[in-house]
Amino acid sequence: MSKASVELFKVTPEEQRRAEQQIRQTQRDVDFNIRDLPIDYLVGKFREDLYYIPDYQREYVWRMSNKCAFIESVILGLPIPMMFFAEMDDGRFEIVDGAQRMYTLESFMEDGLRLTGLEKLHSLNDFYHSDLPTSQQRKFASRPLRIVVLEERTTRDLRYELFKRINTRGEKARPSEVRRGAYPGPFMDFLKRVSQDPLFGKLCPISEIMRLRREPTELVLRFFAYSDRYKKFRHSVHKFLDKFACDQQKGFDEESMAREFARMLRFVEQHFPHGFAKGPQMRSAPRVRFEAISVGVNLALREHPDLIPGPMAWLDSPDFKTHTTTHASNSLPRLKGRIEYVRDRLLEEARE
Repeated sequence: MSKASVELFKVTPEEQRRAEQQIRQTQRDVDFNIRDLPIDYLVGKFREDLYYIPDYQREYVWRMSNKCAFIESVILGLPIPMMFFAEMDDGRFEIVDGAQRMYTLESFMEDGLRLTGLEKLHSLNDFYHSDLPTSQQRKFASRPLRIVVLEERTTRDLRYELFKRINTRGEKARPSEVRRGAYPGPFMDFLKRVSQDPLFGKLCPISEIMRLRREPTELVLRFFAYSDRYKKFRHSVHKFLDKFACDQQKGFDEESMAREFARMLRFVEQHFPHGFAKGPQMRSAPRVRFEAISVGVNLALREHPDLIPGPMAWLDSPDFKTHTTTHASNSLPRLKGRIEYVRDRLLEEARE
């Protein structure tokens, strides 16, 4: 960059002053303290529901290897990442980050977890908590963990921002899990209710692990977002869905949206032999196939509410297979292609 360019983009004193003011104001909005609390105290308060896990957090989805490795680290006295709590108006503490660790500690201390696959402490494999020597049980119970406690006056928006930032490092949480924490409210509650429709569960098989990670809600969100805005999609699926979810916080037509989703499900049940899945024995439905069928059907029904489709042999065609097996979720042409392929085939072959 030339010296002239540097001069052109030089920050002015007024811009520096505004930046300083914003930094100081935001820093004042974050009030916290750090506490070292023994494990038996933490687990005890968790059992009493004084420390609780909010709805936007993930379900208990750690694999056995993760649980056992964590307990092994605690026993060895290795540094454990800090957990984040937030003080609430009712005097309880919301666990902003640390749900998986808290669940695992409670399970182990209740003899609900048998240690397996330990690499350093292999002599403890097959041990429950009660099998540990008494001295080690006491040491485990008294071992302190460091907790960052956000004080009551820290705004809820900042708490969600913290949750979002923590859980977008590495692969700790899926975007669908982070989204529920970042955009809480009536719309997210609506998505959850709709995703629990028994017909949706029948037509769209989802593995248990993906169900725990909120895949049903993610699919329903995609249905609504793509039905209304797929032509506006550009490059990032997550940003696109975040924007849609954020916009619905300002207000949405719950009755109309629920009715449209239910109408689509009834149509799929009647005319698609395997629902959104590829076959009768499939344990999951690919996202791209769900998007193509659900949104394509919905767009067709918007144009022709009394639609009765003609022969559905195109479901086994090479064209449909190509549209629903090539992911390219960040490609507008591919997204548009698979949705409109289903819409157009239904409308072209419709029987009056």
